[in-house]
Amino acid sequence: MSWLSILNKEVIACTRCPRLVEYRREVARVKRRAYLHWEYWGKPVPGFGDAKARVLILGLAPGAHGSNRTGRPFTGDSSGNFMYPVLHETGFASQPTATDRNDGLRLKDLYITAAVRCAPPDNKPLPQELLNCSEYLDRELAGLKDVRVIVALGKIGFDAYLNHLKRRGLLARRAAYVFKHGVSYRMPDRKILLASYHPSNQNTQTGKLTRTMFVEIFKQAARLADE
Repeated sequence: MSWLSILNKEVIACTRCPRLVEYRREVARVKRRAYLHWEYWGKPVPGFGDAKARVLILGLAPGAHGSNRTGRPFTGDSSGNFMYPVLHETGFASQPTATDRNDGLRLKDLYITAAVRCAPPDNKPLPQELLNCSEYLDRELAGLKDVRVIVALGKIGFDAYLNHLKRRGLLARRAAYVFKHGVSYRMPDRKILLASYHPSNQNTQTGKLTRTMFVEIFKQAARLADE
């Protein structure tokens, strides 16, 4: 069994955060009316993608009725419906749609993970929950040895990578790294941190994040990975 399979089995079995365990199970039990026929995943969601990826997407957390339902990052919700067509257009995804774990989707040169692996109430994980989950992110990043570019979706994902570097003793202070859409930083670990607004409904419906802006992020990520 590969290191990634072992890690993902541990992620799926995790019960470190009582509040999140209770919430994700309750959402899976009650369900949303549109998905009453679904058997919700209702567990922590492991990362997904190419183990030899040079680009890594670092998101916030599973959506209550998206990843918490389907068991795969950004699958089955509006954020994924916005993101996967862009990933397909930019050559990172084999198809533009993501509906469930068995839909045939494959990622090329891309791996997707999150700062927190369980759906949090109101999409707001607590600091202790982020810390509880950080070991999984550290092990993932250590094992994905070909990653050259981290695309952080939103400030929580951005800060999660800075905190990862702090835990490794590579970063003393975060103040020099300011979150702003489209900004990129060469980090002390020699990787590039590229910031993007999160493809949440709140950002895409208001025009804060447009498809053109998001396409440019992943074109930029591909260019940076080639440098």
